[in-house]
Amino acid sequence: MRQRSAIVIGGGIGGLTAAVALDRRGWRVTVLERAATLEPVGAGIGLAPNAQRALDTIGVGDAVRAMASWQLTGEIRRPDGRLLARTDNAAAVRRFGGPVVIAHRADVIGLLAGRLPDAAVRTGAPAALVDAGDPLREDRPARVRIDAPDRDPEELAADLVVAADGIHSATRRTLFPGHPAPRYAGFTAWRFVVSAADAAGLAAADAAHETWGPGGLWGTLPLHDGRIYVYATAAVPPGGGRSGGDQRAELVRRFGTWHRPVPELLAAAEPAAVLRNDVHAAAAPPPAFHHGRVALLGDAVHPMTPNLGQGGCQAVEDAVVLAHEAAPDASLATALAAYTRQRLPRTMDVVRRSGRIGRVTTWRSGPACALRGALLAATARWRPDLALRALDGIADWRPPTAP
Repeated sequence: MRQRSAIVIGGGIGGLTAAVALDRRGWRVTVLERAATLEPVGAGIGLAPNAQRALDTIGVGDAVRAMASWQLTGEIRRPDGRLLARTDNAAAVRRFGGPVVIAHRADVIGLLAGRLPDAAVRTGAPAALVDAGDPLREDRPARVRIDAPDRDPEELAADLVVAADGIHSATRRTLFPGHPAPRYAGFTAWRFVVSAADAAGLAAADAAHETWGPGGLWGTLPLHDGRIYVYATAAVPPGGGRSGGDQRAELVRRFGTWHRPVPELLAAAEPAAVLRNDVHAAAAPPPAFHHGRVALLGDAVHPMTPNLGQGGCQAVEDAVVLAHEAAPDASLATALAAYTRQRLPRTMDVVRRSGRIGRVTTWRSGPACALRGALLAATARWRPDLALRALDGIADWRPPTAP
């Protein structure tokens, strides 16, 4: 049997998971990454039990868990430090079969890339879809074009193209030119990573918390190696969410008077290391997650707000479902139709659920924030497991298995 070939556009976590999963299914895989290196800009990623189970199917789940951290408890506070709720990861284990683990994106990227054959990943290779091909015709492969500034254009053909090219996916626009672009979610997000030693001796155990204030929130999560991942959001008009300049100064202005350890973390941050991006989410369900011989994956097809911590998790799910359906002897047309059928309704539900929580975090008025805090506190007091219900039907997902 002829070995099928696949091109993956994008070397993020979703794209690399797809590449590893397809390689394990017997596909010859090439990953084309626009950036000069695979190492992403510094940030953490939360991997809920659903994503961990997906990673187990490609043999990397235990390795991810070994290089990640997870907290026994996490706290939700007001800006003055008053405790509103405490979450319990042990309860998540009981409810969903495992904890949420926190890892650095670069560590996960390195682990996945290391599971691919030599020369399977090409960096500095900006790729664009030329022809989606026809899965019912062997003589109509999909074709992509690489236009790198330092070499002549190159065109590659493949039986399958996996487009994992991010929120502003050029592949999505090519396949569905009339589909609405992702919409601004109403807030921008900052991220950075510091070492606990630099943050005035802050212990990693002090860092697991999220604080909800007027129009935004602040969160800190420990990584396994002593660093702390920090994220923050604020409801602002669109268009200002770009890294660069002194974003730390903006964070100090907005969050510098909040409770400890926020000031210590801000003092430890390098201004150039603070990332800022406007948050976008899918404006409407796409017609499908595939067209021709092309499958869309992750943020390229279902961008979502970060409020459920499921953006990367859903991309990992996409990848293993796609590879499961794309067996070496399966009809590609049937496999891609099955991929859309399984993934479109599930991911659009997660988009909607995450967006609802995102809107609650942007409340600005004093009475609304007071009501929000009172509800959180009452829920934590009388039904401490109720907050976990936001992930019911999401974190308990299990990947498909071979018949």
